[in-house]
Amino acid sequence: MVMRKPDKWMIFRRQLEKEMTIIGLESVGIVALLSVFMGAVMCLQTAHQISGWIPVYTIGFTVRQTMILEFSPTLIPVILAGKVGSNIASQLGTMRVTEQIDALEIMGVNSAGLLVLPKIIAGFICIPALVVMSMGLGLASGAGIALLTGVSSMADFEYGLQVDFVSYDVVYALIKTTVFALIMTSVSAYHGYYTSGGALEVAKSSTKAVVYSVVIIMLTNLVLTKLLLT
Repeated sequence: MVMRKPDKWMIFRRQLEKEMTIIGLESVGIVALLSVFMGAVMCLQTAHQISGWIPVYTIGFTVRQTMILEFSPTLIPVILAGKVGSNIASQLGTMRVTEQIDALEIMGVNSAGLLVLPKIIAGFICIPALVVMSMGLGLASGAGIALLTGVSSMADFEYGLQVDFVSYDVVYALIKTTVFALIMTSVSAYHGYYTSGGALEVAKSSTKAVVYSVVIIMLTNLVLTKLLLT
């Protein structure tokens, strides 16, 4: 039902644009804030750990690897599961308990295709874009704090960003992000779409959506890391 061809392309397009705004544009602020602080913190922590024993360019290398391999592609989707996932579940759950979804089905509208599919497509488009933005901001903030605090020169930091860089790391990160986007949107939509009862059940569905999404993302992260990096 979800993947069936939409009945009304104009309505579907408007719904997709709405979901891209909710999932993408409205998440830019929190993603940017977390990425900037994470990049800066990783820079300072690495500088503290090496403390003269390891080459200074290791700071840039560690910030790069942390942001590209794990923080941006994994923790950003986990954080968005709490923001976006709960919103998806509560929206669909409210529509279900107020019988709006039933009304759509009575009118012959494919409710799953109209309400769920735009969310999944928007997740596929917006979440990888947010992750790429997170990577860039994390690296930039790491470089900025290194320069401001004097823990590393810009030349050393840039060398650390470049040394042993493998482009496949970015591909690996985007593969993970795309899978996590599917998990987050589909799991949240499932719990919201099949909500029954009243307002209390909507709240429970939102909580379940976040918990299940995070757990599945963590398990999938382990599996994908084993398959893609070994």
